[in-house]
Amino acid sequence: MSLPDGVERREFDGRERLVTRGDPVYGEPTDGPWRVWDAGRSKVGAMLELGVDTGLEGGDSVLYLGAASGTTVSHVADVCGPTYAVEFAPRPARDLVDVAADRTNLFPLLKDARRPETYAHVVELGLDTLVQDVATRGQARVAVRNRQFLRPDGRLLAAIKARSEDVTATPAQVFEDVLDHLRDAYEILETTRLDRYHDDHLAVVARPRPDTTD
Repeated sequence: MSLPDGVERREFDGRERLVTRGDPVYGEPTDGPWRVWDAGRSKVGAMLELGVDTGLEGGDSVLYLGAASGTTVSHVADVCGPTYAVEFAPRPARDLVDVAADRTNLFPLLKDARRPETYAHVVELGLDTLVQDVATRGQARVAVRNRQFLRPDGRLLAAIKARSEDVTATPAQVFEDVLDHLRDAYEILETTRLDRYHDDHLAVVARPRPDTTD
């Protein structure tokens, strides 16, 4: 699988690591303009390391849900075009604003991803990619509600967290329930467990179903 434009593999400490060009954010190793994309701290980075066909391309327009303090979304913004970063918690959102200061294409939004109507007036429609990394119950519902921002052949990249959904059920059951809900609005293209880097997480790549009412 080819990497998105702007993402490369370079040798750090004797092994190949994913890297992007940009200012460091979270203490990651750097070499000149290159910064390591740590898959252990990034679900999208883990997807790329595991060979998931994300469909992500350099220059894509992105809506990122659950941006936290900017670890992953900073790498996404390094290689993509306009990147809207939604974060609900004020403390990490303040860090996200600092990250965005060095990235003119990164737009932090202190909003709740469960309520896309609160940022629909800011985020453009017809985006290439929707990244969902929210730690909340109802993760499929969030993806369905935000489908409106994607172009018809856009991609959803979701990192489903089993423990955030239901701590009493097995991860396999949680993932199946979430996928069943997602299928109401999306065609599932690929799923991959991320346990090598993130316990009890499932990567989902999907595209919007046509003529779906959210």
